[in-house]
Amino acid sequence: MAIFYGKSDVELGHAGQLYPGMMENPQMRWGFIRKVYSILCMQLLLAFGVSLAMFLVHPVREFMRTSNGLYVMIAAIILTFVFLIMMFCFSKRHPWDYVILFLFTIALSVMIGAACIQNKGEDVLVSAGLTLVVTLGLTIFTFVAAKRGIVFPMGSLRAQVIGCIGVLVYSGYIIYDTDNLIKRFSYDEYMEAAMCLFLDIINLFLSLLLSMGGDD
Repeated sequence: MAIFYGKSDVELGHAGQLYPGMMENPQMRWGFIRKVYSILCMQLLLAFGVSLAMFLVHPVREFMRTSNGLYVMIAAIILTFVFLIMMFCFSKRHPWDYVILFLFTIALSVMIGAACIQNKGEDVLVSAGLTLVVTLGLTIFTFVAAKRGIVFPMGSLRAQVIGCIGVLVYSGYIIYDTDNLIKRFSYDEYMEAAMCLFLDIINLFLSLLLSMGGDD
């Protein structure tokens, strides 16, 4: 048993390390990363489902374009901030952390759906596609860079400029928070890690959507 355990440690030390000089158990860090990305995927699927339903169901789409729809949008914005604050207060209190995370994701999904409704379908699809490509690219880049020990320091004209700045800012945040996921978050901070990445991806999408819809 001791020989097998030692061999396992040696293999992990050569093949499982996420970054040079890693002192913690790579298996535990990989398990944490899988948990975070599992939560993140569920959030993104929920956000996609709610937004798609709002965009495709004609009565909902028309309602959200009225003044009453604006009130719903404002309520969703307020609830998003309330649930965000509650999330950080209850992030380590199970099962309340999952309940609040679910409510936060629903509220933010309504905001995303309302933003999509105000734009053309092709702009929404292009923005979603670019978000997926940029997020995957930056995630892979960060994992590879961490493995190699690299240190990191990227409408209307006004809407396009603001959107492009947002893309650069939240692209940087994806790199930063992915690096934190690999190296710094503790194992019981999976909610915080998933929340950070979820917000980065959503804000990247909204920034791309703003820049794409700048000419409308």
